Amino acid sequence: MTLRAAGKLIWFLFEVVVVVVNYIFTVLFAPKKSRRLARAAWLHRAARRHIKVYSCDFSSVGPIPQSGLLVSNHLGYLDILVIAAITPAVFVSKSEVRGWPLFGWLASLAGTVFIQRHRRLHVGEVNQEIESALADGVLVVVFPEGTSTNSEEVLPFRLSLLEPVTTGNHPVSVSYIHYELDGGDARNEVCYWGDHTFFPHAVNLLGKRRVRAMVRFGEFQHTTNDRKELAKQLREAVLELETKR
Repeated sequence: MTLRAAGKLIWFLFEVVVVVVNYIFTVLFAPKKSRRLARAAWLHRAARRHIKVYSCDFSSVGPIPQSGLLVSNHLGYLDILVIAAITPAVFVSKSEVRGWPLFGWLASLAGTVFIQRHRRLHVGEVNQEIESALADGVLVVVFPEGTSTNSEEVLPFRLSLLEPVTTGNHPVSVSYIHYELDGGDARNEVCYWGDHTFFPHAVNLLGKRRVRAMVRFGEFQHTTNDRKELAKQLREAVLELETKR
């Protein structure tokens, strides 16, 4: 571990204490009916603090969504901090994230909707939870590739989490995330994919001088309720944002 990474790790832990204290006063005492919105707002504040630890400069282009469903490509855990730092949101994530050291606990505090991908029946429960969050006016972020990549391609979108889109009752947005890294390879040192192990990857990333993140947002108007066609249309909309880099 480099001296820079060690210093930033201590900084990160200090920020955890700060945001947990903030959580106690702003979320635990929030009215139950507005608890999801309070959690999304808390994550927004926490992400803006923690993203500084990673020396990550973030910017965005396009209309920033405030509610509804946001469908995005997925490059790793930093995506959550970047999007949450731009706009308050609740995220849908694989259940394995719950077991990540510290990050899993913070994700639970933020109201993350965890999906057990090996349980087909669990998808229905997750979609109900997503619908409930959308009804509360929260922006819900979905990564329908089902896994993260190194940014060389956008994988085909899975159908299981697109049920809330087919109802047509909520606005739908798309986004494309891209990273650049000073003095390193963003594909392997920022993107978290393949056989990477979380702690070594996170510590290595903390040791970097500067990360730049760009998020392009776009509105989406779906023309079908067929989930297979919808998945194709959404992926094409994300890819169209990629070409505008």
